[in-house]
Amino acid sequence: MGPLSGIRIVELAAIGPAPFCCMLLSDLGAEVVRIDRKEPVDLGMPGDPRLNLLNRNRRSVVVDLKSKQGVDTVKRLVAEADVLVEGFRPGAAERLGLGPEDCMALNPRLVYGRMTGWGQDGPLAQAAAHDINFIALTGSLHAIGEKDGPPVPPLNLVADFGGGALYLALGVVSALLERTESGKGQVVDAAMVDGAASLMTGVFGAIARGTWHNRRGSNILDGGAPWYSTYETRDGKYVSIGPVEGRFYRELLERMGIDPSRVRAQYDREGWPELRQTLAAAFRERTRDEWCATLQEGDCCFAPVLDPLEAPHHPHLKGRGTFAEAFGIMQPAPAPRFSRTPGQISGAPPQPGQHTEEVLLEWGFSQAEVDALVSSQVIGVL
Repeated sequence: MGPLSGIRIVELAAIGPAPFCCMLLSDLGAEVVRIDRKEPVDLGMPGDPRLNLLNRNRRSVVVDLKSKQGVDTVKRLVAEADVLVEGFRPGAAERLGLGPEDCMALNPRLVYGRMTGWGQDGPLAQAAAHDINFIALTGSLHAIGEKDGPPVPPLNLVADFGGGALYLALGVVSALLERTESGKGQVVDAAMVDGAASLMTGVFGAIARGTWHNRRGSNILDGGAPWYSTYETRDGKYVSIGPVEGRFYRELLERMGIDPSRVRAQYDREGWPELRQTLAAAFRERTRDEWCATLQEGDCCFAPVLDPLEAPHHPHLKGRGTFAEAFGIMQPAPAPRFSRTPGQISGAPPQPGQHTEEVLLEWGFSQAEVDALVSSQVIGVL
Protein backbone atom coordinates (compact mmCIF):
# COMPACT_ATOMS: atom_id res chain seq x y z
CA MET A 1 0.00 0.00 0.00
CA GLY A 2 1.09 3.56 -0.62
CA PRO A 3 3.03 5.23 -3.47
CA LEU A 4 6.36 4.49 -1.75
CA SER A 5 5.68 0.77 -1.38
CA GLY A 6 8.88 -1.17 -2.07
CA ILE A 7 11.21 1.59 -0.80
CA ARG A 8 13.42 0.48 2.08
CA ILE A 9 14.60 3.05 4.62
CA VAL A 10 17.07 2.73 7.48
CA GLU A 11 16.43 5.35 10.18
CA LEU A 12 19.07 6.11 12.79
CA ALA A 13 17.00 7.02 15.85
CA ALA A 14 17.00 10.75 16.60
CA ILE A 15 14.55 13.37 17.85
CA GLY A 16 11.58 15.22 16.38
CA PRO A 17 12.05 16.16 12.73
CA ALA A 18 13.88 13.01 11.56
CA PRO A 19 11.28 10.63 13.07
CA PHE A 20 8.44 12.77 11.70
CA CYS A 21 10.00 12.65 8.24
CA CYS A 22 10.23 8.87 8.47
CA MET A 23 6.64 8.70 9.73
CA LEU A 24 5.49 10.59 6.64
CA LEU A 25 7.45 8.29 4.34
CA SER A 26 6.21 5.18 6.12
CA ASP A 27 2.60 6.46 6.03
CA LEU A 28 3.02 6.49 2.24
CA GLY A 29 4.15 2.87 2.12
CA ALA A 30 7.91 2.89 2.61
CA GLU A 31 9.35 0.13 4.80
CA VAL A 32 11.24 1.90 7.58
CA VAL A 33 13.55 0.09 9.98
CA ARG A 34 14.48 2.22 12.97
CA ILE A 35 17.92 1.63 14.51
CA ASP A 36 17.63 2.24 18.23
CA ARG A 37 20.77 2.37 20.33
CA LYS A 38 21.46 -0.28 22.90
CA GLU A 39 22.60 2.23 25.48
CA PRO A 40 19.92 4.66 26.76
CA VAL A 41 19.90 7.93 24.82
CA ASP A 42 17.88 11.03 25.71
CA LEU A 43 15.78 11.62 22.61
CA GLY A 44 13.58 14.22 24.28
CA MET A 45 10.50 11.96 24.33
CA PRO A 46 9.96 10.56 27.84
CA GLY A 47 7.30 7.98 28.58
CA ASP A 48 6.14 4.78 26.96
CA PRO A 49 7.71 4.50 23.46
CA ARG A 50 4.57 2.68 22.31
CA LEU A 51 2.72 6.00 22.61
CA ASN A 52 5.22 8.04 20.55
CA LEU A 53 3.14 8.42 17.40
CA LEU A 54 6.06 9.87 15.44
CA ASN A 55 7.44 6.30 15.41
CA ARG A 56 4.36 4.62 13.99
CA ASN A 57 4.54 2.29 10.99
CA ARG A 58 8.06 1.00 11.55
CA ARG A 59 10.00 -1.80 13.10
CA SER A 60 12.75 -1.33 15.66
CA VAL A 61 16.18 -2.96 15.72
CA VAL A 62 18.44 -2.36 18.73
CA VAL A 63 22.16 -2.23 17.91
CA ASP A 64 25.25 -1.36 19.95
CA LEU A 65 26.69 1.42 17.79
CA LYS A 66 29.74 1.69 20.05
CA SER A 67 31.02 -1.64 18.78
CA LYS A 68 32.51 -2.35 15.35
CA GLN A 69 30.24 -5.37 15.01
CA GLY A 70 27.24 -3.17 15.66
CA VAL A 71 28.27 -0.63 13.04
CA ASP A 72 28.97 -3.45 10.58
CA THR A 73 25.49 -4.81 11.28
CA VAL A 74 23.93 -1.48 10.37
CA LYS A 75 26.09 -1.26 7.27
CA ARG A 76 24.71 -4.57 6.06
CA LEU A 77 21.22 -3.17 6.37
CA VAL A 78 22.28 0.03 4.60
CA ALA A 79 23.66 -2.03 1.73
CA GLU A 80 20.12 -3.33 1.13
CA ALA A 81 18.35 0.02 1.64
CA ASP A 82 17.19 2.76 -0.70
CA VAL A 83 17.42 5.53 1.88
CA LEU A 84 19.21 6.27 5.15
CA VAL A 85 17.93 9.05 7.42
CA GLU A 86 20.00 10.46 10.26
CA GLY A 87 19.36 13.44 12.53
CA PHE A 88 22.65 13.82 14.44
CA ARG A 89 24.85 16.86 14.89
CA PRO A 90 27.29 17.38 12.01
CA GLY A 91 30.12 14.83 12.10
CA ALA A 92 28.44 12.41 14.51
CA ALA A 93 27.49 9.89 11.83
CA GLU A 94 31.01 10.07 10.40
CA ARG A 95 32.51 9.36 13.81
CA LEU A 96 30.32 6.28 14.08
CA GLY A 97 31.54 5.09 10.71
CA LEU A 98 28.09 5.62 9.18
CA GLY A 99 28.64 8.87 7.31
CA PRO A 100 27.75 9.38 3.65
CA GLU A 101 31.11 8.21 2.30
CA ASP A 102 31.04 5.05 4.44
CA CYS A 103 27.50 4.13 3.44
CA MET A 104 27.55 5.17 -0.21
CA ALA A 105 30.75 3.21 -0.79
CA LEU A 106 28.67 0.13 0.06
CA ASN A 107 25.57 1.28 -1.80
CA PRO A 108 26.10 3.88 -4.55
CA ARG A 109 22.34 4.08 -5.14
CA LEU A 110 21.69 5.14 -1.54
CA VAL A 111 19.85 8.39 -0.85
CA TYR A 112 21.43 9.70 2.34
CA GLY A 113 19.06 12.07 4.17
CA ARG A 114 20.56 14.38 6.80
CA MET A 115 18.46 16.38 9.25
CA THR A 116 20.14 19.10 11.29
CA GLY A 117 19.10 22.35 12.92
CA TRP A 118 21.78 24.80 11.82
CA GLY A 119 23.07 22.79 8.85
CA GLN A 120 26.21 20.78 8.19
CA ASP A 121 28.41 23.89 8.16
CA GLY A 122 28.46 27.50 9.32
CA PRO A 123 29.45 29.17 12.62
CA LEU A 124 26.53 27.66 14.56
CA ALA A 125 26.65 24.17 13.06
CA GLN A 126 27.69 22.49 16.33
CA ALA A 127 25.55 24.60 18.67
CA ALA A 128 22.66 23.00 20.56
CA ALA A 129 19.29 24.53 19.69
CA HIS A 130 15.62 23.80 19.07
CA ASP A 131 12.77 25.01 16.88
CA ILE A 132 12.34 28.30 18.74
CA ASN A 133 15.97 29.23 18.08
CA PHE A 134 15.87 28.46 14.35
CA ILE A 135 12.74 30.51 13.75
CA ALA A 136 14.14 33.31 15.91
CA LEU A 137 17.17 33.66 13.64
CA THR A 138 15.19 33.61 10.37
CA GLY A 139 12.71 36.35 11.28
CA SER A 140 9.79 33.94 11.58
CA LEU A 141 9.38 34.22 15.34
CA HIS A 142 9.59 38.02 15.26
CA ALA A 143 6.46 38.12 13.11
CA ILE A 144 4.28 35.97 15.37
CA GLY A 145 2.43 37.43 18.34
CA GLU A 146 0.28 40.36 19.38
CA LYS A 147 1.22 43.91 18.45
CA ASP A 148 2.27 45.03 21.90
CA GLY A 149 3.35 41.65 23.23
CA PRO A 150 6.39 39.39 22.94
CA PRO A 151 6.93 36.91 20.10
CA VAL A 152 4.86 33.74 20.60
CA PRO A 153 6.32 30.28 19.79
CA PRO A 154 3.97 28.53 17.31
CA LEU A 155 4.53 25.13 18.97
CA ASN A 156 7.41 23.46 17.11
CA LEU A 157 5.57 23.34 13.82
CA VAL A 158 7.58 25.86 11.78
CA ALA A 159 11.19 24.67 11.98
CA ASP A 160 10.98 21.10 13.29
CA PHE A 161 8.13 19.83 11.18
CA GLY A 162 7.48 22.41 8.45
CA GLY A 163 11.02 23.58 7.69
CA GLY A 164 12.71 20.36 8.74
CA ALA A 165 10.80 17.12 8.32
CA LEU A 166 8.72 18.16 5.31
CA TYR A 167 11.72 19.55 3.44
CA LEU A 168 13.72 16.40 4.14
CA ALA A 169 10.83 14.22 2.97
CA LEU A 170 10.57 16.29 -0.23
CA GLY A 171 14.33 16.03 -0.71
CA VAL A 172 14.37 12.26 -0.21
CA VAL A 173 11.52 11.67 -2.66
CA SER A 174 13.12 14.06 -5.19
CA ALA A 175 16.45 12.22 -4.94
CA LEU A 176 14.70 8.89 -5.41
CA LEU A 177 12.99 10.27 -8.51
CA GLU A 178 16.29 11.57 -9.91
CA ARG A 179 17.91 8.20 -9.22
CA THR A 180 15.58 6.56 -11.73
CA GLU A 181 17.45 8.50 -14.45
CA SER A 182 21.02 8.62 -13.11
CA GLY A 183 21.11 5.32 -11.23
CA LYS A 184 23.01 7.13 -8.47
CA GLY A 185 22.15 8.17 -4.94
CA GLN A 186 23.10 11.46 -3.33
CA VAL A 187 23.14 13.33 -0.02
CA VAL A 188 20.09 15.38 0.94
CA ASP A 189 21.13 18.11 3.40
CA ALA A 190 18.01 19.44 5.13
CA ALA A 191 18.57 22.11 7.79
CA MET A 192 15.67 23.41 9.85
CA VAL A 193 17.04 26.95 9.69
CA ASP A 194 17.06 26.76 5.87
CA GLY A 195 13.52 25.41 5.72
CA ALA A 196 12.21 27.98 8.20
CA ALA A 197 13.77 30.71 6.06
CA SER A 198 12.24 29.21 2.91
CA LEU A 199 8.80 29.32 4.51
CA MET A 200 9.26 33.09 4.90
CA THR A 201 9.55 33.65 1.13
CA GLY A 202 6.14 35.30 0.93
CA VAL A 203 7.03 37.73 3.71
CA PHE A 204 10.27 38.70 1.98
CA GLY A 205 8.25 39.30 -1.17
CA ALA A 206 5.98 41.65 0.80
CA ILE A 207 9.05 43.43 2.17
CA ALA A 208 10.34 43.93 -1.38
CA ARG A 209 6.96 45.33 -2.47
CA GLY A 210 6.88 47.70 0.48
CA THR A 211 3.67 46.20 1.85
CA TRP A 212 5.13 44.61 4.99
CA HIS A 213 4.96 46.55 8.26
CA ASN A 214 7.94 45.34 10.26
CA ARG A 215 6.09 45.35 13.55
CA ARG A 216 4.38 42.32 15.04
CA GLY A 217 0.60 42.24 14.73
CA SER A 218 0.51 45.00 12.11
CA ASN A 219 -0.07 43.05 8.89
CA ILE A 220 -2.98 41.23 7.32
CA LEU A 221 -1.86 37.65 8.04
CA ASP A 222 -0.25 38.16 11.45
CA GLY A 223 -3.44 39.18 13.24
CA GLY A 224 -3.06 42.88 12.58
CA ALA A 225 -6.19 43.02 10.45
CA PRO A 226 -9.31 42.72 12.64
CA TRP A 227 -10.93 40.51 9.98
CA TYR A 228 -8.04 38.01 10.09
CA SER A 229 -8.00 37.17 13.77
CA THR A 230 -9.60 35.24 16.62
CA TYR A 231 -12.36 36.37 18.96
CA GLU A 232 -13.73 35.20 22.28
CA THR A 233 -17.36 34.12 22.40
CA ARG A 234 -19.91 34.35 25.19
CA ASP A 235 -18.94 30.94 26.61
CA GLY A 236 -15.23 31.77 26.86
CA LYS A 237 -14.29 29.86 23.70
CA TYR A 238 -12.87 31.24 20.48
CA VAL A 239 -13.63 31.50 16.78
CA SER A 240 -11.42 32.43 13.82
CA ILE A 241 -12.23 34.62 10.82
CA GLY A 242 -10.17 35.36 7.72
CA PRO A 243 -12.23 36.95 4.91
CA VAL A 244 -9.36 38.60 3.03
CA GLU A 245 -11.45 39.01 -0.14
CA GLY A 246 -14.04 41.77 -0.20
CA ARG A 247 -17.00 39.56 -1.11
CA PHE A 248 -16.28 37.22 1.80
CA TYR A 249 -15.83 40.16 4.17
CA ARG A 250 -19.17 41.63 3.14
CA GLU A 251 -20.92 38.32 3.69
CA LEU A 252 -19.35 38.04 7.16
CA LEU A 253 -20.70 41.45 8.16
CA GLU A 254 -24.12 40.64 6.72
CA ARG A 255 -24.42 37.34 8.56
CA MET A 256 -23.23 38.96 11.79
CA GLY A 257 -25.81 41.70 11.47
CA ILE A 258 -23.25 44.49 11.13
CA ASP A 259 -24.16 47.33 8.75
CA PRO A 260 -21.13 47.88 6.42
CA SER A 261 -22.00 51.58 6.13
CA ARG A 262 -21.37 51.98 9.86
CA VAL A 263 -17.76 50.75 9.75
CA ARG A 264 -14.73 51.97 7.84
CA ALA A 265 -13.60 50.31 4.61
CA GLN A 266 -12.04 46.86 4.97
CA TYR A 267 -8.47 47.95 4.13
CA ASP A 268 -8.61 51.32 5.90
CA ARG A 269 -5.97 50.71 8.55
CA GLU A 270 -7.00 53.76 10.56
CA GLY A 271 -10.37 52.15 11.09
CA TRP A 272 -9.01 48.78 12.19
CA PRO A 273 -9.00 49.48 15.98
CA GLU A 274 -12.67 50.52 15.91
CA LEU A 275 -13.62 47.58 13.69
CA ARG A 276 -11.86 45.18 16.04
CA GLN A 277 -13.89 46.51 18.95
CA THR A 278 -17.09 46.15 16.93
CA LEU A 279 -16.31 42.56 15.98
CA ALA A 280 -15.20 41.66 19.50
CA ALA A 281 -18.42 43.02 21.01
CA ALA A 282 -20.52 41.16 18.46
CA PHE A 283 -18.80 37.82 18.96
CA ARG A 284 -19.24 38.08 22.74
CA GLU A 285 -22.99 38.14 22.28
CA ARG A 286 -23.24 34.45 21.30
CA THR A 287 -21.61 31.15 22.16
CA ARG A 288 -19.10 29.47 19.87
CA ASP A 289 -21.68 26.90 18.77
CA GLU A 290 -24.23 29.59 18.02
CA TRP A 291 -21.73 31.36 15.80
CA CYS A 292 -20.97 28.06 14.07
CA ALA A 293 -24.65 27.71 13.24
CA THR A 294 -24.68 31.23 11.81
CA LEU A 295 -21.37 31.37 9.95
CA GLN A 296 -20.05 27.86 9.31
CA GLU A 297 -21.95 27.19 6.09
CA GLY A 298 -21.38 30.58 4.46
CA ASP A 299 -18.48 32.06 2.49
CA CYS A 300 -17.22 33.95 5.53
CA CYS A 301 -13.85 32.22 5.99
CA PHE A 302 -14.90 31.14 9.47
CA ALA A 303 -14.01 28.22 11.73
CA PRO A 304 -14.29 27.54 15.45
CA VAL A 305 -11.03 27.29 17.39
CA LEU A 306 -11.05 23.68 18.55
CA ASP A 307 -8.71 22.07 21.03
CA PRO A 308 -6.88 18.84 20.07
CA LEU A 309 -9.46 16.69 21.87
CA GLU A 310 -12.36 18.34 20.02
CA ALA A 311 -10.83 18.43 16.53
CA PRO A 312 -11.23 14.73 15.61
CA HIS A 313 -14.98 14.94 16.29
CA HIS A 314 -15.78 17.94 14.10
CA PRO A 315 -18.23 16.81 11.40
CA HIS A 316 -15.96 17.88 8.54
CA LEU A 317 -12.82 16.21 9.86
CA LYS A 318 -14.80 13.17 10.91
CA GLY A 319 -16.48 12.96 7.52
CA ARG A 320 -13.16 13.13 5.68
CA GLY A 321 -11.38 10.78 8.04
CA THR A 322 -8.72 13.41 8.77
CA PHE A 323 -8.15 11.68 12.10
CA ALA A 324 -8.20 7.94 12.66
CA GLU A 325 -8.22 5.69 15.69
CA ALA A 326 -5.45 3.15 15.16
CA PHE A 327 -4.10 0.69 17.68
CA GLY A 328 -6.25 2.29 20.36
CA ILE A 329 -4.96 5.84 19.83
CA MET A 330 -6.72 8.73 18.09
CA GLN A 331 -4.21 10.33 15.72
CA PRO A 332 -3.93 12.26 12.45
CA ALA A 333 -4.41 10.05 9.39
CA PRO A 334 -1.81 9.90 6.60
CA ALA A 335 -1.64 12.89 4.26
CA PRO A 336 -1.72 13.68 1.40
CA ARG A 337 -4.18 11.30 -0.24
CA PHE A 338 -3.70 9.21 -3.37
CA SER A 339 -6.42 7.89 -5.66
CA ARG A 340 -4.80 4.52 -6.45
CA THR A 341 -2.19 3.94 -3.76
CA PRO A 342 -3.50 5.34 -0.48
CA GLY A 343 -1.28 5.55 2.57
CA GLN A 344 -2.21 3.89 5.81
CA ILE A 345 -1.31 3.52 9.47
CA SER A 346 0.03 -0.01 9.30
CA GLY A 347 1.79 -0.38 12.63
CA ALA A 348 1.87 0.96 16.16
CA PRO A 349 4.99 2.67 17.54
CA PRO A 350 7.41 -0.12 18.50
CA GLN A 351 9.27 -0.94 21.66
CA PRO A 352 13.02 -0.56 21.05
CA GLY A 353 14.31 -3.91 19.80
CA GLN A 354 10.85 -5.34 19.23
CA HIS A 355 11.68 -6.49 15.70
CA THR A 356 15.44 -7.00 15.82
CA GLU A 357 15.53 -10.68 14.92
CA GLU A 358 12.80 -10.70 12.29
CA VAL A 359 14.24 -7.69 10.46
CA LEU A 360 17.78 -9.06 10.33
CA LEU A 361 16.53 -12.38 9.02
CA GLU A 362 14.39 -10.67 6.37
CA TRP A 363 17.25 -8.41 5.29
CA GLY A 364 19.73 -11.23 4.63
CA PHE A 365 21.24 -12.35 7.95
CA SER A 366 21.33 -16.05 8.71
CA GLN A 367 19.89 -17.44 11.93
CA ALA A 368 23.42 -18.38 13.03
CA GLU A 369 24.61 -14.78 12.49
CA VAL A 370 21.68 -13.40 14.45
CA ASP A 371 22.29 -15.85 17.30
CA ALA A 372 25.96 -14.87 17.39
CA LEU A 373 25.11 -11.15 17.53
CA VAL A 374 22.68 -11.80 20.39
CA SER A 375 25.29 -13.86 22.28
CA SER A 376 27.89 -11.13 21.89
CA GLN A 377 25.30 -8.50 22.98
CA VAL A 378 25.79 -6.49 19.79
CA ILE A 379 22.05 -6.45 19.19
CA GLY A 380 19.12 -6.29 21.61
CA VAL A 381 15.97 -8.35 21.34
CA LEU A 382 12.75 -8.35 23.31
